[in-house]
Amino acid sequence: MKNQMQKIPFSPDELKKVGIYETCSKLNTPITPKENMLRAIHHDNPLWIPLRADQVDFLPSVMPDNVARAFVREATPYTGPVGGKDMFGVEWEYMPEVGGCMVRPGHPLLEDVNDWKEVLHFPDVDSWDWESSAKENACYKTDDRFVVSCIFTGFYERLISFMEFENAIVALVDEDQKDAVHELFQALVELYKKILYKLKYHFNIDAVFLHDDWGGQKNSFFSPNTCREMIAPYIKQVVDYCHSIGVIFDFHSCGKIENMLPVMIECGIDKWGGQPINDKAKLVELYGDKILIASTDDISPVPGEPEPTPEEYARRVDLHMKKYGAGLPDKLFFLMTRDCKDGTLIPFYEAGRKLLCGTSENA
Repeated sequence: MKNQMQKIPFSPDELKKVGIYETCSKLNTPITPKENMLRAIHHDNPLWIPLRADQVDFLPSVMPDNVARAFVREATPYTGPVGGKDMFGVEWEYMPEVGGCMVRPGHPLLEDVNDWKEVLHFPDVDSWDWESSAKENACYKTDDRFVVSCIFTGFYERLISFMEFENAIVALVDEDQKDAVHELFQALVELYKKILYKLKYHFNIDAVFLHDDWGGQKNSFFSPNTCREMIAPYIKQVVDYCHSIGVIFDFHSCGKIENMLPVMIECGIDKWGGQPINDKAKLVELYGDKILIASTDDISPVPGEPEPTPEEYARRVDLHMKKYGAGLPDKLFFLMTRDCKDGTLIPFYEAGRKLLCGTSENA
């Protein structure tokens, strides 16, 4: 059901700066960024086209994988070591040139998935010090944005971390290993449910970002039907559990995976960013009424580019809206900004407000 609240026309007063986020201003918006993001995800009368800046990441160090993957975001800036063992004991090595971690190669935990029950040691999630983390992060969410946590990693990427890439891709189609893959993925579902419950109960997150890359530069690693058979049933269980506890399912999946959008929709996934190698405008046109898809940021200046003039920003925003906005308001999108600053935020917000709600008589 569409939100029955009357559309609020845009007013220039909304562009007043009433606070500061990490890289951009907090504007005088008629509803909070969190409420607007939820409306957009539910296709329920958002007042503006959301930006990545409307959400804040929360990745507490109490979760071993956040440290192992070098992505800790919490109230106190994390200064400890990054990389090391994840919650399964897999060793990750930090690579400064890419700002992230990779599994240290050459020592896979598994050669054959049939051995997983004897080899893998599932973590005791209850033993992590959730209470202390909740106290330390009690002040983290203070600015009315959409709070997103993360699970590193999902299902296929987790299999890669156990087996390395070649063995993992074979295991998805090897008749002698497929039953064991199903059993392992079902066990991961139960583990992820426990983690999700803790994240919701202790931190009241709005969404979880599941990290599971499905493709490379040219195509998906596997076919949609293989995904439907081997991975999608477990993604859907996690999605359904998220929805049952009031958590939005945000999906991180890199690669050229346009062929996987129908599978994502079948799983009930709410939101997907994706990489620019995908034809985002076409995907928004095809699926923007079923899943909230990120548009590719062609507004923000690229590294090394001089700051654009206000006129240039306005031109870029206009082209962006013409490229992605033909299906508005039914086919929505959000802007995956590289590093949102006021030059991008303000004209994009204003244009989106006017497209969705028009302009007040006093504007």
